[in-house]
Amino acid sequence: MVTYSLEGKVALVTGAAYGIGFAMAEALAEAGAKIAFNCRSEEHLQRALDEYRAKGIDAKGYICDVRDEKAVIEMIRNIEQELGAVDILVNNAGIIKRIPMHEMSVEEFSEVVDIDLVAPFIMSKAVIPSMIERGGGKIINICSMMSELGRETVSAYAAAKGGLKMLTRNIASEYGAYNIQCNAIGPGYIATPQTAPLREPDKDGNPHPFDSFIIAKTPAARWGTPEDLKGPILFLASEASDFVNGHVLYVDGGILAYIGKQPK
Repeated sequence: MVTYSLEGKVALVTGAAYGIGFAMAEALAEAGAKIAFNCRSEEHLQRALDEYRAKGIDAKGYICDVRDEKAVIEMIRNIEQELGAVDILVNNAGIIKRIPMHEMSVEEFSEVVDIDLVAPFIMSKAVIPSMIERGGGKIINICSMMSELGRETVSAYAAAKGGLKMLTRNIASEYGAYNIQCNAIGPGYIATPQTAPLREPDKDGNPHPFDSFIIAKTPAARWGTPEDLKGPILFLASEASDFVNGHVLYVDGGILAYIGKQPK
């Protein structure tokens, strides 16, 4: 019998202090997993811990920069001592810089790639040996529609997420024989506090142009919500997906399947 239960499992969700990371961690906790997450600042860490407690979730938070391999190794060691070995890794931490490519510095480009692509490599490398030793595990990378599409001002983000898609496939290829499944979720446009300015009407009550654009491009005719990612993350983290490997599950309301409406 297939089960979605995660009782006894330890899940590490990077960047899960708020937004979609928090929602995914909440879903994993509701299924029985013990939750660990990281932040880069004490302020965000304490705020997140308060929010987890308000939800009845006894999450463990750690200060860690996922670009720092030594810090990551230390965090994994602490999680193993306090919660147990990591069964489920969700590489969620990421940033985006919306800058025209010809105006973007190499340093800005590199920062995005380091957080969105190199860090998932570091995190995955840190947990794979233990997963091999224990007979399996789940690695879930948070990609994007920009794994498939280009768009103005997001050259670094699209390059990193495209690379993350291929890292997902390669981890699946290299470690599938060890019962390690590595898949990805590609969220569409999700309504979070970070995207709120793109959805707010102007002073006359007219919709924001970007809001209208996204709704018109989405067959579901709405923005996604963090809750829309709960089912997909639970599927990929549980034994229900034991024969799913190297897959990117796009949770985008159908944008990637849709050419758009014919002009009138």
